[in-house]
Amino acid sequence: MMTPRLLTCLLTLSLFSPLLAQPKRNLGEVSVTVDNATIPVRVTASNAELQTLARKAFALHGRYRDGGAAPAYAFKFTAVAPTQVRVDITRGAANEAVASQMFTGANARQALLRAADFAVEKTNGLGLRGFFTARLAFVSQRSGRGEVLVSDLFLDDGKQLTHDNAHVLTPRWSPNGSRVIFTSYFRTGAPDIYAADAATGRRETIVSLRGTNTGARFSPDGRQIAMTLSGSGSTEIYVANAQGKQISARTRSDTAKSSPCWSPDGSQIIFAMEPGPQLYVMPAGGGAPRRVNVGYRYAAEPDWSTTRRNLIACTVNAGGSYQIAVHDLNTGATKVVSKASFDAVEPSWLADGRHLVYTARDRTSTQLAVLDTETGKSTALSSFGAAAKQASVWTP
Repeated sequence: MMTPRLLTCLLTLSLFSPLLAQPKRNLGEVSVTVDNATIPVRVTASNAELQTLARKAFALHGRYRDGGAAPAYAFKFTAVAPTQVRVDITRGAANEAVASQMFTGANARQALLRAADFAVEKTNGLGLRGFFTARLAFVSQRSGRGEVLVSDLFLDDGKQLTHDNAHVLTPRWSPNGSRVIFTSYFRTGAPDIYAADAATGRRETIVSLRGTNTGARFSPDGRQIAMTLSGSGSTEIYVANAQGKQISARTRSDTAKSSPCWSPDGSQIIFAMEPGPQLYVMPAGGGAPRRVNVGYRYAAEPDWSTTRRNLIACTVNAGGSYQIAVHDLNTGATKVVSKASFDAVEPSWLADGRHLVYTARDRTSTQLAVLDTETGKSTALSSFGAAAKQASVWTP
């Protein structure tokens, strides 16, 4: 029998769950025409495994393309120890030396990704940071109803944090990458907020109150958590300390709210609120919410870029399908940046402020993908097949 608490939760979650589009082929893959804004490169490595990873990384990056016989730059990655990789960067047909540096990681894969980020930073010409070393926390349904996993950007080198065989939602990293906070139904059959140690998987209960406890997200300094709770009768935004204590309401109204996200400096919180929903921003300490007009009747799942702090990514309903949009707080302009024939939802910024990880979705499957917001190119992260969603990004 469905409990009142679980029924309330399901009704609340449905307010912000976009309807699925019709199934399409090539989920997570959107190609774009190569133009002069891309840099032709040659990528090689000292063994087949590292060469496959390096080429996969640069194929993902919207600033680079295979340069064939006439690359502007050549990147050579050499494994010099089980945990060390050197990158040598040369320019043009004359192979003019640009830079050479050694990188160390927990393994050769991690070392190579650090070296590849270095190559991006030395050659992209736009001041972009690298993003290949990103770590993902995400929901996988490959083994059942849902578990929280952490992995590298390419969904390899992964670790399963939960073994709940239960409905799980919105895993989010702590700022230092030591913990992942998420909602799970495993203990009570209704949504409670937990945090797991990213290294050991050891779990602690953060919030287990009457009603729904969802959408938890750490503040940029890691000292506070924003979340949505419905124990008062309506779904409100609350803030607690990092242990889930000293809980204090930040909103008070009869309209449902979801997806709180901190500004990069921790001074504001953006969230979605009905009707619509629409996006609103308020002081982190509380106060009157101010609407962020993105120009669409449906706007939800905001993620505030920590690199380009004027940019908010969100999910909008554009022409009958759900797509990723980027809103510029400085100019007020909004641009739909995904060009998918399927649903594109749940965006999370990568470190360069240009690329996003998002959930590609149709009626039968979900898959994580990387989106270049400048070109619309989308590349599926396919190691987990059609079973991954709701990724959160942490950059070491």
